[in-house]
Amino acid sequence: MSSLNNDSVSPISFTLDGETVRGSSNETILEAAIRTGIEIPHLCYSSGLRTDGNCRACVVEIEGERVLAPSCCRTPAEGMKVFTQSERARHSQSLVLELLRGEVGDAIHTRESELDRWCEKLDVSVSRFGGRQQPAADASHPAIAVNLESCIQCTRCLRACREEQVNDVIGLAHRGARAEIVFDVADPMGASSCVGCGECVQACPTGALMPAGDVALEVMDRKVDSVCPYCCLLYTSPSPRDGLLSRMPSSA
Repeated sequence: MSSLNNDSVSPISFTLDGETVRGSSNETILEAAIRTGIEIPHLCYSSGLRTDGNCRACVVEIEGERVLAPSCCRTPAEGMKVFTQSERARHSQSLVLELLRGEVGDAIHTRESELDRWCEKLDVSVSRFGGRQQPAADASHPAIAVNLESCIQCTRCLRACREEQVNDVIGLAHRGARAEIVFDVADPMGASSCVGCGECVQACPTGALMPAGDVALEVMDRKVDSVCPYCCLLYTSPSPRDGLLSRMPSSA
């Protein structure tokens, strides 16, 4: 669960950008902001997944505290004053997005990149920081395209695979600048124990893991609900205008 689990839950009242917000002690600042319609940039957070707080795009300023706090894993306290758009908070949020923008490659693998969306909202168009040596694309899996040049190592795919599907195929290997997402023991995805459930595709915010065949670049006419556990992946037609399924992200 994305909410923090406390033994005792109590109602609280705090201010968020000057507005009084009523919440509970097991709800994070980010969850309260989303519930009240206040936008805070976030990339490693995803509803339903355990919070890791590793991207730091969601930092906010709390009155009386020296350092900024990651709103995805910080719970509010009674009377707390939180500022999501103060000069300090916005500067740090923009800087994190700029650093991530410099890390990823120039190729586009999805029309729904959350990194692109937040960069646009905070007016981050280019990065002053150098990039990295980009890993080669992996097209070994028949259903999932792996383009780790777009990976920001948010670990949403890892948590989705390990904790939602309990497959434990995806891991984070090495440390520091050498850190990378791997499948099993650094196997090509097609040679790994991946069952092709598509949970990682659904979780990925940048297009590093997408349906094969550039499906995520298609312009969709409409979205429909489904209970099929594999519908987040695949397609029966290269054109959504044929009336056949092209790609359908699950809402589960």
